[in-house]
Amino acid sequence: MKRKSSWVLATAGALAALCLANAGAAIITFEGLLSEPETAWKPTAPNQVFQTGGASFSNLYDDTYGPYWEGFAYSNKTDITTPGYTNDLSAYTASGGGNTYAVAFVGYSTVPTITYDGIVNMAGQGASITNTTYGYLAMLNGEAPAGKFGGETGSDEDWFKLTITGYLAGDAGASIDFYLADFRFADNGEDYIINDWTYVDFSSLGLVDELRFTLSSSDNHPTYGMNTPAYFAIDNLVGAVPEPSSLAFAFASLGVLVRRKR
Repeated sequence: MKRKSSWVLATAGALAALCLANAGAAIITFEGLLSEPETAWKPTAPNQVFQTGGASFSNLYDDTYGPYWEGFAYSNKTDITTPGYTNDLSAYTASGGGNTYAVAFVGYSTVPTITYDGIVNMAGQGASITNTTYGYLAMLNGEAPAGKFGGETGSDEDWFKLTITGYLAGDAGASIDFYLADFRFADNGEDYIINDWTYVDFSSLGLVDELRFTLSSSDNHPTYGMNTPAYFAIDNLVGAVPEPSSLAFAFASLGVLVRRKR
């Protein structure tokens, strides 16, 4: 009996440690990552994944055919007027912003992924999301190869969508779709391109240890894929803070293990 009790306690401790390893972490704001205003960081060499708030933010760098990066970077730039890819690390916000945030480029080789240090319950959690200036102005005015959303008459039913999928132990769970632009309304006056920080509720994702981000658009090249610049900006998302239900999940798992042991 003593041996079985010791095994149960050891297993309980391991599961509790899994959930509580990063207890006390706050909302990830990316503040403190940059020391100067109007600056940004993106990978300039391989293996430069960055970490903050109990989470790792994936990226990739390759200079085989010239400098190329994709995945996550971070920035505090406030340029909402300069079009084009040279301004790919500015968030488009009506107020100009000023705080540090992450920018994701969904490229060709990897899926931008946030990996938490432990299990996180997304109930009651979310993040602020917006377009980059590069993406916003390309959809608003058109910038080859990207077309102007709505077309010349404003009636083309264009859209630009971010999909966020939760993963737990490598298995895909629920997904959330958030439209960064939507021109499918019968009344063209309701068409929009997101131009301010917008809260997106992550509650339906449940328990996760990873978030993966993909983008899709109505504007695509038949050979080369999406024409719309594949960027978005994100801020104020939860760090690795387990909620009570995460503990319930751990001890429910413990119950299964105890039954199997018996």
